[in-house]
Amino acid sequence: MELFLALFFSTLRQTTPLLLTALGGMFSERSGVVNIALEGIILFGALAAAVTVERLEALLGPAPWLPWVGVLAGMGAGGLVALVHAVVSIRYRADQIISGTAINLLALGAPSLVLSTLYGNATNSKEVQSRLPQFLDLSVLVYVAFLLVPLAWWVLFRTPWGLRLRAVGEHPMAADTLGVNVFRMRYVAVVLSGVLAGLAGAYLSIGFLNQFVRGMSAGMGFIALAAMIFGKWHPLGILFSTLLFGFASALAIQLQGTDVFPAVLVQAFPYVVTILVLAGFMGRSRPPAAVGKPYEK
Repeated sequence: MELFLALFFSTLRQTTPLLLTALGGMFSERSGVVNIALEGIILFGALAAAVTVERLEALLGPAPWLPWVGVLAGMGAGGLVALVHAVVSIRYRADQIISGTAINLLALGAPSLVLSTLYGNATNSKEVQSRLPQFLDLSVLVYVAFLLVPLAWWVLFRTPWGLRLRAVGEHPMAADTLGVNVFRMRYVAVVLSGVLAGLAGAYLSIGFLNQFVRGMSAGMGFIALAAMIFGKWHPLGILFSTLLFGFASALAIQLQGTDVFPAVLVQAFPYVVTILVLAGFMGRSRPPAAVGKPYEK
């Protein structure tokens, strides 16, 4: 029973950053913009949240409201980085894959520069005392992530904004003819994807852990993209797929330190599941018709 409960709670913790990031990616791709920069945006959000809380703690001392400032900093950093991707992809019509890759590469080096400047090392920030509050042994952002699923479904399928977003992603010229501002819709969707990925980063650094560690996203942005495809760009499908990947990660954690399987195989298990899912469902999922295609009036 204890093992089952540990696996259950670990699954929820591992699912949270995947779910937040995949929902963000869904909004971006529903508008027609591919955002593979989510991996890098998670890191920028995690860094901004941890450094903001640590700096404010050094100045004011620990306080219960500080983690929420860190969350806002993480979301803001994610939104700003996503805005760069939006400008390059929408305004200048650059290749969206190359733009996203460039941001991911930047996220490999920029945090080390910030950490070296502030803390004299290139691997981690100082630990913070003011972490996000927990309820029933789970960070409050775990509950936020799961509550966002019905909210995202309602926004996407029950509001005029969601209808316009889907129209822009399927046939932007037709949407433009009907008076929808295609560029504005895409900017908002891409920035929203960055805000949610930044929130996922804040969860990792001041909710799941108590500091930023270089490379702490560990491929979660890419796994979230796989979950988005597996979930067919639908909030409920994404919930199911991220739970699957979250369970795979939680199972790998539970198996670590046992002699059931070789350690290397256990560590690779979540990524093997990702590859198998992509290999099995990539061709069967139909993305929004205009995804990855720059729009030109």
